[in-house]
Amino acid sequence: MNKVLVDILGLSASPSAGGAYALLLKETYGVRRLPIIIGSFEAQSIALELEGIKPPRPLTHDLLKNLIDHLGATITEVIIDELRENTFYAKIRLDVSTLVHEIDARPSDAIALAVRTGTPLFVSDEVMRVAAYTPSSEDTDEENTDTFDEDIENGEKIEEDKTPQELKLAQLRDWLREAIDKEDYERAAKLRDEINRLGNSTSQN
Repeated sequence: MNKVLVDILGLSASPSAGGAYALLLKETYGVRRLPIIIGSFEAQSIALELEGIKPPRPLTHDLLKNLIDHLGATITEVIIDELRENTFYAKIRLDVSTLVHEIDARPSDAIALAVRTGTPLFVSDEVMRVAAYTPSSEDTDEENTDTFDEDIENGEKIEEDKTPQELKLAQLRDWLREAIDKEDYERAAKLRDEINRLGNSTSQN
């Protein structure tokens, strides 16, 4: 399986999404970004570890890490390897002595363990292709207007040859970028689902 190394770019609350949070991943050696909606408990667990805050009693993911350590096992890799019916799936690769085990997990739980153990985090090429997006330009301290204008000009030229469905996909991707920039992750998740639906429809035609 081809896979892409990613980093955690940010974690943000989405108040209108019923207590859900958005976890934003970015490929380490590229620009694509992958938003994943996770629950509040998992978000809190990830955020506490990222900020170096130790709760007075171990959280569930701390307990799992302690159990793994005491059993002499090592988590060597976490990979988000599937996207089925708009749900992400992950695997935790666990080395025990000379044996390697792959354990199914929710991405949020797998990532909560990964940040506690310093484990590399990967996303499969296929998941990145289907669910990730590319920002219109790299986030920099100074705005690069020349590049931005060039992107707009090239985008207009490309769209002239697109079918109506391809034009709609392009518009949805633009809206997705805007929603991410505004941290409206509930809308971003809905737009991503619609993009996936239209993309699958296009590939079948």
